[in-house]
This record gives sequence, C-alpha cells and structure tokens, in this order.
Amino acid sequence: MSSATSAAMTGRPSREDQEHQKMLRRARTRHMIARILTYILLIAMTIIIIFPLLIVLITSFTPNKLTQTWPPKVIPESFTFDNYTSLFQRMPIGKQLLNTVIFAGAVTVFSVFFDSLAAYGLSRIDFKGRGLLLGILIATMMIPGMALLIPVYKLLASMGLVNTYWGIIIPRMADVGGIFLLRQFFISLPKDLDNAARIDGAGEFRIFLQIILPNAKSSVLVVTMFNFMGNWNDLLWPLIMTSRPETRTITAGLAMLTGHGSSVTPYGVVMAGALISALPLLIIFFFIQKSFVQGIAMTGIK
Repeated sequence: MSSATSAAMTGRPSREDQEHQKMLRRARTRHMIARILTYILLIAMTIIIIFPLLIVLITSFTPNKLTQTWPPKVIPESFTFDNYTSLFQRMPIGKQLLNTVIFAGAVTVFSVFFDSLAAYGLSRIDFKGRGLLLGILIATMMIPGMALLIPVYKLLASMGLVNTYWGIIIPRMADVGGIFLLRQFFISLPKDLDNAARIDGAGEFRIFLQIILPNAKSSVLVVTMFNFMGNWNDLLWPLIMTSRPETRTITAGLAMLTGHGSSVTPYGVVMAGALISALPLLIIFFFIQKSFVQGIAMTGIK
C-alpha cells in the first residue's frame, strides 16, 4: 500500500504533502525577508536623499552665529526667522525670482520647440547628409562649455545684450542633448502616420504639430523638465552675463552673498535663499512626477 493511500485512510497528510507545505513556507519566508530588506534599503536611500534638504531647511531657521560653531549641530538649540528677513534686505529676492522664471521659462519654451523641430527633421525626413549632420551635432557635445564662454560673451557684449533677458536666453535656445533624446523617441513612432497624413494633403509642419507632438507628449515632458531644472539652477552663465543685482537670477544672487562684504559667510541666509529657490521645482515635480517618470521609461522604448 502506498504512502498516499495509507495517508488517505488514516486522514493524515502524506510525506509528499508535508514536504510540499515545508517548501511553500520556506518560499513565503524568503519572499517576506526579501521584501523587508527591500523596504529597509528604500527607506535608507530615501533618508540619504532627503537628508541634505533637511539640513538646508534646519540651517535656514538657525541663528547665523550657531551655524559657525564646531562641531556643527544637526538640531540647533534655538530657531529664528531672521535669516529670511536678512535675505530680503540683502538682495531683491522677488525681482531675482522673476528673472529666474523668465530666463528658465523662455529658454525651455524656445529650446523644446527648436529641439523637437530638429529632431523631427532628423528622424522623419529623408535628406542627403542627414547622418553626417547628426554626427556633427553629437560631436559638438564633446566641446567643453567653458571653452565657449569668452567668445559668446564677447559676441553678445558687442551686441549690447549684457544685463538683458535676451543676453542669457539666446545662447540657450537649442540643446543638442534634447535634439538627440527627442529624435530617439520620434524614430520609434510608425511612419505610417506620416504617410497617411501626407496622402490627405498635410504638410510637414502640420504633421509635426498634429501627429508627432501629440504622440510624443511623454518625451517632450521629460525634455521640458530637464531644460527647466537645468536653467533654473544654472549659476555660471547668468553670473557672467549680469552685473547688477536687479538683473541677476536667484542662483547668481545667492552666489554673491557668499563672503560678499564680510569675512564670515552667512550660511543661514544662503540656506534660506536656497530653500526659496528650490521650492518652485519641488512643487512642480510633485504635480508631474507620475508623467515625468513615465516619460523617462517610455523614452527608452523602441
């Protein structure tokens, strides 16, 4: 008589069933341990990522004399709003925020428009020398930006564009990285869409606006966000092209606070300005994070 038959007669589970149950319990235990370890790792990474922002937040409410003490204290003995009051007294924060919005917003709009147009031509239109042109564009990414600062500055200065919005906007109105990223996504779209539109009499610009862009919202959003964040946080170019406080962006204005007119750096005031500068980006990303992450994932799919 087999063990299964005897187990059925006695009403007890067979040896095979017992081994199967043990394997299931082991699998569940391993799965639970792996999940717990994953959560611990994610929590630790989240703390590491958020910790610098927490330091900025705490330091912005810390009296300046306490920020100079050693060893530094993560949680100070007292808090104050004087850093924010001093920030508004030291620099025209409202005007510089407006300058930053105009600079980053205008560059983003122009750059996304021109980048998407160039990407459309390099991905959807067959013309002689297309591969060579793409290679030249990619090769320009190897040129250090520092090598172009003086020639570009001298050119814009000769045009009287120093301390103007156009002076900081014009050199950023196109970006090779954005062109390449959008081109890679445009290639993945079926060309039957273009051909059907051409049969109906649509021109290239109409195909670009009404067919390609609506189907590439995710990749356009990624390029838009990268452009806006990069230009919002840009320091060197606005600092070079502006010399008056009322024409600077907020990052350039904060850079002038560091050791400006004093041997002691007002870390609390600088951190208050950094927090104000970062808040708009955090708010924007909070509302579009789902579409942004989805766009990054879809941009890599072909």
